[in-house]
Amino acid sequence: MKNKWLIIVLIVVAVTVLFSVFTISVMKSVFSDTEEAIHGEGVGLVEVKGIILDPQETVKQLQALRKNEKVKAVVLRIDSPGGVVGPSQEIHDAVKKLNMKKKVVVSMGSLAASGGYYIAVPATKIFANPGTITGSIGVLMKFSNIEGLMDKVGMKAFTLKTGKFKDVGSPARTMTDQEKEMLQSVIDSTHGQFIKAVAEGRKLPVEEVRSLANGRIYSGEQALALKLIDQLGTLQDAVEEAGRLGGIKGEPEIIRPPKKKKVFIDLLVESAAERISSFAVQEKGLTVNYEMNGNYGY
Repeated sequence: MKNKWLIIVLIVVAVTVLFSVFTISVMKSVFSDTEEAIHGEGVGLVEVKGIILDPQETVKQLQALRKNEKVKAVVLRIDSPGGVVGPSQEIHDAVKKLNMKKKVVVSMGSLAASGGYYIAVPATKIFANPGTITGSIGVLMKFSNIEGLMDKVGMKAFTLKTGKFKDVGSPARTMTDQEKEMLQSVIDSTHGQFIKAVAEGRKLPVEEVRSLANGRIYSGEQALALKLIDQLGTLQDAVEEAGRLGGIKGEPEIIRPPKKKKVFIDLLVESAAERISSFAVQEKGLTVNYEMNGNYGY
């Protein structure tokens, strides 16, 4: 009888230990950062895909590569239609700081426009495929008005506010000329920041960039002729050039920065964002500005 209870206790203990080990392993895989084994000096690789909404992960990766002494140069792979202004500017600044210490080479995928182009301009060199869609140097702010619909169904909206501009953009009423003028001034200011960033990064006259900054998109081939990029080439071409700029002989090793593992909900959100991006490209005739009612973006 005693042996029977002893066996049961041992089984319970064993199961508890195994469960604890399994739990710790799962927690580490979900919450800890991962980093590939690095054998020698190499080229860092950071990827920006989809709509630019949250810059934190990308900025964190760029900072990690800046501090990693084994990373001699960095390739920034961009496949994005743009995004919100603030996050795009944060990534732009992180690329600029990194490029001051290590050479950054941009590789554009199928789409690197608007905010996707904005984050590329501080780099030492920009590669694009001949058919890459880029450019779209502009800013968009979009609002909806449902005042007519509300009148038809007999609905009324009332707003209490502390200033005449506090409810600007309300869908329940027509925007005044004064409000439009105020919002246009914000758009013009942000557009000017975009133009200045391109002129500085590409070492082009401001007026030359201004003539190109009308929201128009360009193919990689057109962008090369306009000096918006440096060279036509693939991701592998960009990696090889980064290796050369970093003083690496032979084929450079690819070093990826620490990256937080994604839980199931993260994968769902990422998949949804990619679908929205794809829809914007297909339904808007390759529109590269991220459109969000009541918001503005590159």
